[in-house]
Amino acid sequence: MSIPLKTGLTAEYALTVDDSLLADRIGSGRVSVYATAMMIAGMEHAAVEAVADALESGLTTVGTLVNVKHLAATPSGMKVRCTAELTAVTPNGKGLTFQVKAHDEAGLIGEGIHERVVVNRASFQDRTQARKGSA
Repeated sequence: MSIPLKTGLTAEYALTVDDSLLADRIGSGRVSVYATAMMIAGMEHAAVEAVADALESGLTTVGTLVNVKHLAATPSGMKVRCTAELTAVTPNGKGLTFQVKAHDEAGLIGEGIHERVVVNRASFQDRTQARKGSA
């Protein structure tokens, strides 16, 4: 049974930073700190989970915009908690805006806005695969 898709839905994603998540390992920098790209991925994960139970079978969301500030560096071994709160839904129910944040054990490390769009999973996959033939 799905819940209504409405503002206020929240979710959290927790992880422990390991070496595979560091900027110098994934190629997004040359320092051994939690990569901004990986922090954003954690925020996206939380946003996906925040609305998962509100979507009808066969629907999912895809990210369309990320506007995030990475405020503090986190070393390997620290725990990180990414949160997302649904703050707006477009009138057609397809456009979703989230307030996203990330905290490590010492405090806030990132925050911003993330937008997603509700899509039919199968149709979206089909359209994506069809791009191969148009190249």
